[in-house]
Amino acid sequence: MDWSLLACGRSGHVTYAAAEPAVRAELRAQTEAGEAWRCLRCAAFVHGDPGQSGPAAAAPRVRRGKEVRSALILRVFAVERFVRALVFLGLAYALWRFRYARQSVESTFDRERPVFRELFLQLGYNIDHSKLVGLIQHALTLSARSITLLAAGLTAYVIVEVLEGIGLWLARRWGEYFAMVATSAGLPLEIYDLAHKVTVTTLIFFAVNLTLVAYLVLTKRLFGARGGKAAYDAALLSESVMEAAIEAAAARTAERTAAEPAVADVADVADVAEADVPDEEGRADQVAAAELSDAELA
Repeated sequence: MDWSLLACGRSGHVTYAAAEPAVRAELRAQTEAGEAWRCLRCAAFVHGDPGQSGPAAAAPRVRRGKEVRSALILRVFAVERFVRALVFLGLAYALWRFRYARQSVESTFDRERPVFRELFLQLGYNIDHSKLVGLIQHALTLSARSITLLAAGLTAYVIVEVLEGIGLWLARRWGEYFAMVATSAGLPLEIYDLAHKVTVTTLIFFAVNLTLVAYLVLTKRLFGARGGKAAYDAALLSESVMEAAIEAAAARTAERTAAEPAVADVADVADVAEADVPDEEGRADQVAAAELSDAELA
């Protein structure tokens, strides 16, 4: 799949007219349909006026190929972070409400519990053995201070998840580092939970977080992996349409500069040869002088 072309189809082409004539010539083409400019993302020539203009060094940095795919993958992880933040925000809000309406919740639970027990017993299920009921009963025994600390901890976790989601969605370098560090910090706790008891939820969270950490380190070359940021930037430059145009313009300029002395040498030789070859009058004078010299000798 051509990810660059897919991105252009979704967001439009990115054309740029460089101020430098040599670079501008590499990005521009004249066709029967009119002027066309090379797209900095998909490298196709697009008819019409350029979208932007200015010095080549000020051209917008455009993701191409694998970078487009990488940005899409990071946004998938960002959506997962946003969903997780919403879930834990709901839990934090429920704890705060429970903190200030504890007596009413406790009385409601005690009043309605026999009704639900009888209903589920008729269906063949004893709610006294339910984990959810056990969690509710445990929550009712917590002090107000413990509930406040739990709600504050969940709120802090929500803030971290939102920051991760924003950084991953924007595909910024700081966001990638933040997501990698924040996610890595939670892996030991998840491993500890899995060591004591394996649940589907914990296993899914652990797999998602481990995949994200490995993906960020390997593809984004974080913390010096695979050459670090220098190698990452070099890879981006090697795939840049603008960088290729700059290099092609420099090569053409060097070729013309190298060809100019040779042309000058050929012109000098031609001038010398033309000076050595006499014209018609010069040849007639030479013949007359030769005949006069022969007559004097005779």
